[in-house]
Amino acid sequence: MLAPVEDFLQHLRHERGQAEHTQRAYAFLLNKFIVWADKEGLKEWSAVELRHLMAFLQHERERALLNQPENSQRRLSSESLYLEIAALRSFYRFAENEKLVPSNVAENLSLPRRWKRLPKALSAAEIEKLLAPEQPETPRTLCDQAILETAYASGLRLAELRNLRLEQLRLEAGFMNVIGKGNKERVVPLGRKAILALQNYLARGRPVLITRRSPANVFLTKRGTAFAPVTLWLRIKERVRRAGISRNVTPHMLRHSFATHLLENGADLRVIQELLGHASISTTEIYTHVTGNRLRDTHERFHPRARLR
Repeated sequence: MLAPVEDFLQHLRHERGQAEHTQRAYAFLLNKFIVWADKEGLKEWSAVELRHLMAFLQHERERALLNQPENSQRRLSSESLYLEIAALRSFYRFAENEKLVPSNVAENLSLPRRWKRLPKALSAAEIEKLLAPEQPETPRTLCDQAILETAYASGLRLAELRNLRLEQLRLEAGFMNVIGKGNKERVVPLGRKAILALQNYLARGRPVLITRRSPANVFLTKRGTAFAPVTLWLRIKERVRRAGISRNVTPHMLRHSFATHLLENGADLRVIQELLGHASISTTEIYTHVTGNRLRDTHERFHPRARLR
């Protein structure tokens, strides 16, 4: 059963341009089903029926979670179940199109309601603390400063930050070309402070980090290599700690802060959608929860009956 899954992952990688973490997640989830199916005596995908998929999902819903106390009552979240069903449905669509299975038995699996988590953003004061330059300046601190200024100025995803290359920068013109999900390219403007931080790092930080084997990635580790996802995540977490911010800040919160602060200051939702690289406006609409104060102020300023004059 492994061969069709590998073909599917190659399809995600090369034809659909899915992000690395999506590929890894789907590989893990599908392999989990294969292990379960093998115990049930199912050796081929063609032998799997809808009742088998339902039994697997019921097993997943009821099983005890790993690394939990023996008497723990915690079970798989609806979010995790959603991902398992999404992986199976996506695989079966591919397998049916490629004639790897006689029919798509997963098409009738219904996705559970997926609660949208409201994005957490840093306050303006927290952003100021986080982006305050560190002293003394070293190649590492210059790199950290450029990463944070770029992240907040552009709203890039973590993978987009890691993979940003020198040829994508157009600092003289004030923008950069970003390759996002599905290999879709978008133009993202950069603010003055982000441009200065990048220029400073490129002039006095990156040249010290370069080795003969260094890639053309903008941001490099102390060994001159491109950042791994965990390494970049930890670098940002360390900077947050040194800045004296007690909240649990994740790199994605800089992206949320970028979008939230734009919206709070009057930016159009469609523009934010383009800047973030969202395929659907519905994904961007989650940020509208932050606009209550701005909407009320706008209503009071411009509606003729909002207040006595």
